[in-house]
Amino acid sequence: MFDWIFRFVKGIFIGSGFILPGISGGTLAAVFGVYERIITFLAHLNRNFKSNLLYMIPLGLGGITGVFLFSIAISFFLGNYETQILWLFIGCILGTLPALWKQAGEKGRTGIHIVALSISFLFSLTFMIYGERLFGGNMPQNFFTWLFAGSLIGLSALIPGLSSSNLLLYMGMFKDMTDGIKDGNLSVIIPILIGAALAVILFSKLMDLFFRKAHSGLFHIIVGIVGASTLMIIPRDFNYLSFGTIICIILCAIGMLFGYWMCSLEKKYG
Repeated sequence: MFDWIFRFVKGIFIGSGFILPGISGGTLAAVFGVYERIITFLAHLNRNFKSNLLYMIPLGLGGITGVFLFSIAISFFLGNYETQILWLFIGCILGTLPALWKQAGEKGRTGIHIVALSISFLFSLTFMIYGERLFGGNMPQNFFTWLFAGSLIGLSALIPGLSSSNLLLYMGMFKDMTDGIKDGNLSVIIPILIGAALAVILFSKLMDLFFRKAHSGLFHIIVGIVGASTLMIIPRDFNYLSFGTIICIILCAIGMLFGYWMCSLEKKYG
């Protein structure tokens, strides 16, 4: 029973990674020592299915609980202190970048990888700037865009370091997503669940292959995407000559320390 509860608590923290920008659910799964088992289970369902499923149930229930609890908190803070909370999130992202950079090069780094990172950064930035002009920072919200949001969440479970919430913030869907989860809005929750499930089912084997065959290239591309999306969520309609700027700087620093701390846990226990 204690082991079941312990895995449930682990699941709550992993679930927070699907909601907190800059913190990856996949990274937290690695922090708590369950990432490899999750990926192996998803990529090879026919291996020890029953025992693996029983192991995953408390993790899954905890993850759902974590998503719901953190959605309530973030929905409140984004609704009342949007600029300040965004700088906290930016700090979290910046705090994880050194570890992500190190992770990208742990199996070697060449000029090709730097080129891949640069192309990924420039392409992502161009795409996001164009998308911002096209949608005004707010993607149209319908079944298919929520399906896409769910697929990003699913991918963040498979790829340590990839924060789906970071991208959803840029798309202007993050606040509505947390509101929808908090309020039990099925028109938001159902397509997100479908998208996440499809991404996990369709890409788990592919991610397993990529991590074995092209680890460095994949992670350098992720670093580029994370860098571009971080630039795009910086609040630009705030009076930075006001006293509030000091609060933003303090929250950004706190976020950096938190992100760095989470990555140090991964290094210690992952």
